Amino acid sequence: MRTRFAPSPTGFLHIGGLRTALFTWILAKQQKGIFILRIEDTDQARSMPGAVENILETLHWAGLSPDEGVVLDRGVPAEKGGKGPYFQSERLDLYKKHAEELIEKGHAYRCFCTPQRLEQMRLKQQALKQAPMYDRHCLDLAPEEVAAKLKEEAPSVIRLRVPRERTILFDDAVRGEVSFKGHTIDDQVLLKSDGFPTYHLANVVDDHHMGIDLVLRGEEWLSSTPKHILLFEAFGWLPPQYAHVPLLLNKDKSKLSKRQGDAAAEDYIKKGYLKEALLNFLALLGWNPGTEQEIFSLEELVEQFSLERIQKGGAVFDVEKLDWLQGQWMRKMDPKDFAKRIQPIVGEKYPAAQKDKDFGKKAALVQERILFFSEAAHLMHFFYETPHVTLDVLANEKQKVTKDKLPTLLEEDRKILEGISDKKWTAETLLAAFKERAGKGDLKLGQLLWPLRASLTGLPYSPGAVEVAEILGKEETLKRLEKAKKIV
Repeated sequence: MRTRFAPSPTGFLHIGGLRTALFTWILAKQQKGIFILRIEDTDQARSMPGAVENILETLHWAGLSPDEGVVLDRGVPAEKGGKGPYFQSERLDLYKKHAEELIEKGHAYRCFCTPQRLEQMRLKQQALKQAPMYDRHCLDLAPEEVAAKLKEEAPSVIRLRVPRERTILFDDAVRGEVSFKGHTIDDQVLLKSDGFPTYHLANVVDDHHMGIDLVLRGEEWLSSTPKHILLFEAFGWLPPQYAHVPLLLNKDKSKLSKRQGDAAAEDYIKKGYLKEALLNFLALLGWNPGTEQEIFSLEELVEQFSLERIQKGGAVFDVEKLDWLQGQWMRKMDPKDFAKRIQPIVGEKYPAAQKDKDFGKKAALVQERILFFSEAAHLMHFFYETPHVTLDVLANEKQKVTKDKLPTLLEEDRKILEGISDKKWTAETLLAAFKERAGKGDLKLGQLLWPLRASLTGLPYSPGAVEVAEILGKEETLKRLEKAKKIV
């Protein structure tokens, strides 16, 4: 199985492009096949410096590095494999040769229409409410006339000659049998006047010469597929299997576009999303596993993914679901690895954290609450500085910790803590003591622990009170409790 991902370097890799690459990579790996990266850079005017590097770096970050084609070699784009070049701009002679072959076979023709004439034609069709299509003005030009115009070096393009009377059928791996009437298909430009091919000619020629077995792409290319089928037929080649996956949609069902914010995969990498969370999320955009399972590693996706379970309707890009998956993958991370990842971040703001022998123990307390590594310094600040505690944080209506009760509750907390020796100062012992006091019936456990936690951390959401108290130690815990008592 040879699959390909063929992005255009007109900008940073779109998040939908990353999903296409993921699906394509998985399908190759399921068959122990080859995943090829081809760069479709025939639109030179729109090509963006650094785009190829971004595509490669993003795929490498995601663990989807290509087996063949354009690859990252020591940080620099290079080519690997025997079916190159893998940049389309380096294959122009091949496209020209095949375009001329189509003319010889009667499947294509030269068109000398000027941009002005084409614009007038388009406006006329628009006024008559007709579908915009080339009117075949140049289809029946005599060979002598064509030769004369070429001798004059008149600008021309090469167009596909669509058999208008035919119905083009093909089997799509996602949508089943699809058909298009020939009279609804435009005589597509295949080779432009500057010698560069359009997508339609280039991708057909390349898919054949590179031995591509399956082409997976967005559903926006579905209407172009009959043109590609006709080209394969004209050349006498067997077409690959096609699979058109649903579009990515915003919540309002509009198409997720590059012109909107956060449409590039780079945006999500910079925000700190884990590759496991992002790939897990993208896999579920358009694919239904058919089970209740929602958390998938890349290895599990290779085992369970199937084209048969890709839906036809658009897939809504729900950032809330992405954030939920991010949280799940943060919790799954090995605690030692998690501590190693956040220690430099916390250490940058609090130098003491860089050589803190107990950092792993402290990090373990925030792993359940953190969404992005960048939040670590804020969530752990109370371990390295005395927090700023406010009355609003100390009080909590849900826990029945009212402002008027705070003096009593903080005093009860002090008494409980004073009664525990340094030797027995553990989270388990502390919790047992608070539970014993709550057992008397006049105060609940939550009423006792909430103001203690707020006093120690200054945060409305933080690790548990007794766990933090154990790490801070008895002296520091009582010191912070006394400070809180002064503001109530």
